[in-house]
Amino acid sequence: MPGGAVDGFRYNTLVILGPTAAGKTGLGVHLARLFGGELLSADSRQVYRGLDIGSGKDLAEYGDTPHHLIDVADLSEEYSVSEEYSITAPSPACALGDCCR
Repeated sequence: MPGGAVDGFRYNTLVILGPTAAGKTGLGVHLARLFGGELLSADSRQVYRGLDIGSGKDLAEYGDTPHHLIDVADLSEEYSVSEEYSITAPSPACALGDCCR
């Protein structure tokens, strides 16, 4: 649960996984609004601008919910999430925010 504690660590990250077209975006938007959170896309195709057909970008569904790693790279360039975030913390989730306090 966001903001909960496990083994003495506080976590504020919720991961939603599932197959294509399972409703992950809708659930993520709902939970982000409910908890005052943000969405972080981990989709390898959604990072590219202009790759809208077939990539499942539901930008209209996000509305005003803050979202990250969508439309951040040109199709002509190779992109790695490590360029956006330095993954030096114990886990990638901790590198993205203050989730390990």
